[in-house]
Amino acid sequence: MRDVIVTHGIVISAMAVGDYDKRVVLLTKELGKVAAFARGARRSNSSLLASTRPFTLGIFSLYPGRDAYIIQSVEVNEYFEGLSSDMEAVTYGYYFLEIADYYTREGIDETPMINLLYVTIKALMNSNLSNQLVKLIFELRAIVISGSYPELFHCVNCGQEIQEGIFSIRDHGTYCPECKMLSKNGIPLDAATTYTLQYIIAAPINKLYTFTLSEKTMQTAAKVIEQCKKQYQDKIFHSLEILEQMVGVSANKTES
Repeated sequence: MRDVIVTHGIVISAMAVGDYDKRVVLLTKELGKVAAFARGARRSNSSLLASTRPFTLGIFSLYPGRDAYIIQSVEVNEYFEGLSSDMEAVTYGYYFLEIADYYTREGIDETPMINLLYVTIKALMNSNLSNQLVKLIFELRAIVISGSYPELFHCVNCGQEIQEGIFSIRDHGTYCPECKMLSKNGIPLDAATTYTLQYIIAAPINKLYTFTLSEKTMQTAAKVIEQCKKQYQDKIFHSLEILEQMVGVSANKTES
């Protein structure tokens, strides 16, 4: 009898295999990112039909197969059903799942990314928050979770705390007003934008989506985050290209 592994996670992608099966990718706390097969999951009477769809958060019972895990059962904690009725929000959601897939690996506790996905999908379902703001927050926080991100709290030259200054992706950080002459073609940051970026980086996960921004601050923050994406990502996200066609958001043009 093969040992069953119980793991907490979320489905980040699913594809049809054969006539009735699915191959899914799970992002889990205990195993990291893993592939798993759901046998018969495309049959209309299968207990795995709904529980192996993308965005499903739950407890997955797996057993090892020859090339991948096999899903035995799923105890669903959250389907995020409210997301499915909003095509724009769903597309943003798929973009976030694609980013999560890009940054995560097998054998690593992916709790930070799972938690980020959870609060982000909830934020997409909050009519008081713009999807564009949710996108900016997720993009920067995902970069932070990956471990490579620019210095936004202290001047990269003199080390003093930053309240406003000049952001330079070339120098991987921010210059204070006294050192700003060292930056070439940087992005000026006022106090509001600086605080916003610092908050996204450091806020507790449950406080991440608790603010709104002026249009000016949103535009400046978007410029900084776009430069971070070009610096720290080397992939074209196809769901982001769909978003650009759908709602005109800025797509990542960095070549893979």
